[in-house]
Amino acid sequence: MNKIKLIIAREYLTRVKKKSFIIMTILAPVLMAALIIVPMVITMKTMESHKQMNVLVIDDNDFFINKLDENVSTVFTYRSGEVNEFKKELFTGGYDAILHIIKGNSALRANLYFDKDPPSRFVPNLESQLDKQLFDKLLMDTFNIRPQQFEAYKATTQAHISSIKIDEFGNEKNSFAMVSKIVGMVCGLIIYFFIFMCAQQVLRGVLEEKTNRIIEVLISSVKPMQLMLGKIVGVAMVGLTQFVLWVVLTFILILGVQILVPNLLSGDAGMLQSAMQTQMQGTTLTAIDAEQLLTQNSLLEEIQNYFNFSFTTLLLCFLFYFIFGYLIYASLYAAVGSAVDTETDSQQFLLPVTIPLLLTIMMIMPISETPSGSLALWMSMIPLTSPVAMLIRLPSGVPLHELLISMSLCVIFFFFCVWLAAKIYRIGILMYGKKTTWRDLGKWLKY
Repeated sequence: MNKIKLIIAREYLTRVKKKSFIIMTILAPVLMAALIIVPMVITMKTMESHKQMNVLVIDDNDFFINKLDENVSTVFTYRSGEVNEFKKELFTGGYDAILHIIKGNSALRANLYFDKDPPSRFVPNLESQLDKQLFDKLLMDTFNIRPQQFEAYKATTQAHISSIKIDEFGNEKNSFAMVSKIVGMVCGLIIYFFIFMCAQQVLRGVLEEKTNRIIEVLISSVKPMQLMLGKIVGVAMVGLTQFVLWVVLTFILILGVQILVPNLLSGDAGMLQSAMQTQMQGTTLTAIDAEQLLTQNSLLEEIQNYFNFSFTTLLLCFLFYFIFGYLIYASLYAAVGSAVDTETDSQQFLLPVTIPLLLTIMMIMPISETPSGSLALWMSMIPLTSPVAMLIRLPSGVPLHELLISMSLCVIFFFFCVWLAAKIYRIGILMYGKKTTWRDLGKWLKY
């Protein structure tokens, strides 16, 4: 046992002291924080510097005059005359765009003239306003209903369904399915990348020692089984250390930015209101929509109440599946690394090992869409796919007996992989100059 501890300490300290480890540990949180903060900064700056659109409206029908809604980003000016007479004003700085509404009774047609492309939402917003004005005219002319009456009727006849999950004890809990799916997919992707990244380090470590003939010296002092376990556990501790540091440093960076720039993550109220007005041009804010917007902050503060699994359970399960998923794949990667001389030769043996996990990533959408379906159930039970599949299912709720069965199968399969890898490792680690085949691996397992 002491020898295994020495190997673990050696593997851990050797990798932690590397410049690449230190650089990546510091750089990754900075990049993660930048991915969150930079888009927000760019969006805010874009909204702040956005030029107000001055639009000239020429309505041949004389119906839309003074009826289009203005906001902080759009101002309308109404004039009569031939549109060709005003086109030159686009280049003299008088107007940014000219909206020409063509005369007609059957269908509304309009042309928008501009010299510089308008914002992407500008044309849809104009269309929605024109449609609303025409619809209001239809209500008055045909049905003698005022638009205010119609909106009142519409607000009282809208349905709203609340998703409530009930457990076997009759306890009710609000469900926020979309957030659960997103969290599950993110957790599955994170654990997928970490398993492969750490298992790849084990493969390269074994190949490096085998290529440099250091393994011959180490084998004279420790058993192959001890060497393999020490290497696997040591690299696992490196991965966990790096993961914890990434989470902590990313949180500190985001919290620091939030303290220095309070309005960055919360958003400027005036700008947010303006953006909402722009997005909702030509639509009506119903009572339900208003209530959802007013309670948005409290919903974000208590978002954890909408999970079918607690964050503590999710974190513990994440650590469990990361550790045992890594141990399973690291054992197989160590066996492959011992059986070949170069990383290129290892690809033929790694393909069958990596296919199950790659298949799980390919099935990430079907699993998240139906987390209680047969596909999700079986993939969360098979040890080679369960580390990712179960993490995708967890936020949506998994019965306790299914979770315990999946964990038990992972533990049992890990011991099987260690036994299998040890048989290959003890022979393959001292084999040089010969291309290993699948038949050779089968013979080694019989020894």
